[in-house]
Amino acid sequence: QVQLVESGGGLVQAGGSLRLSCAASGITFSSYVMGWFRQAPGKEREFVAAIFWEEISPDYADSVKGRFTISRANAKNTVYLQMNSLKPEDTAIYYCAAARVYFGREVRRYDYWGQGTQVTVSS
Repeated sequence: QVQLVESGGGLVQAGGSLRLSCAASGITFSSYVMGWFRQAPGKEREFVAAIFWEEISPDYADSVKGRFTISRANAKNTVYLQMNSLKPEDTAIYYCAAARVYFGREVRRYDYWGQGTQVTVSS
């Protein structure tokens, strides 16, 4: 059974930082593209960042480039999202996702999803 479990969300002031973690089980972690997505109230789920092998540069949405950093620790089956210089518009539920044969931004192409963790940025 595949499980993706996010943690690290919370309430932070604008300009602050948070580090999200996603622990995976039930998959050969190193063989999967790992992505972070987010969904704000009343909006569609949107791509944030994705990472595959270290030799391939991660991909970031323009809205987070330069502020967020995605990384992975294959030995721990964990992917991280370091979020700095947070803005109120970053407020959303953040989801971790895994894709077996796809490295990209399309929500429907990811095979497995976590339950999400809430990030709230106050102004």
